[in-house]
Amino acid sequence: MIDLPQYLLYQDMTILMEEVGELARIMSRTYGEQSFKESNNRKDLGDQMADVLWVLICLTNQTGVDLTEALKKNFEKENVRDLDRY
Repeated sequence: MIDLPQYLLYQDMTILMEEVGELARIMSRTYGEQSFKESNNRKDLGDQMADVLWVLICLTNQTGVDLTEALKKNFEKENVRDLDRY
């Protein structure tokens, strides 16, 4: 865990929410009923997903979460609970 002021964690959490919002906007316009606005035509779905992942990785580093171990546990849980779902 990195010793950071608490406000930086809140700031990065807010950035994560902003990035998720941008991803949701692209998803809804690409796969949903909304149309793209002129200002959103240059947004790339993969780039937005990478932005979300980057900020999430930063948060795991700041909070001391072992993301590799958390993913392993999550995969085990999902493979049992949602075996036929995905």
